[in-house]
Amino acid sequence: MNTTVVFRRMNLADVDGVLAVEQATFSVPWSRDAFVGEMNNELAMYIVALEGGKIIGYAGAWVIVDEAHVTNVGIIAEWRGRGLGERLMRELIAKVKARGATAMTLETRVSNRVAQSLYGKLGFKSAGFRRKYYTDNQEDALIMWCENLP
Repeated sequence: MNTTVVFRRMNLADVDGVLAVEQATFSVPWSRDAFVGEMNNELAMYIVALEGGKIIGYAGAWVIVDEAHVTNVGIIAEWRGRGLGERLMRELIAKVKARGATAMTLETRVSNRVAQSLYGKLGFKSAGFRRKYYTDNQEDALIMWCENLP
């Protein structure tokens, strides 16, 4: 992994860069307005990964009391498979822990074995399913929890 990747908290000026990653990553991407709204959401914590000043990934969560719920994790295609997802998640975990979270949950597509493997490496365990969660193809979501954040 290129050591020039830096992580920092997302701000309003990052929305267009994050939106570009979102649109390149997801079949049903969030809107610009959704990300602008998240920048005004006191429960939200988003971080960006930058290489050479360009946003190449981002991750976000809502922190509610002592639990964090991952909202999105996106990485541009050319940076996948290079450890950036793990680094992003570790950065996000550190940020939510600093805000008092002791546990974290997320949903991932049942077909997304790469994500499931990453989350498992970070201590997440399967906890059930959300049937027909994804609107693009009615795929089920696997619910995962990490009860004791690393």
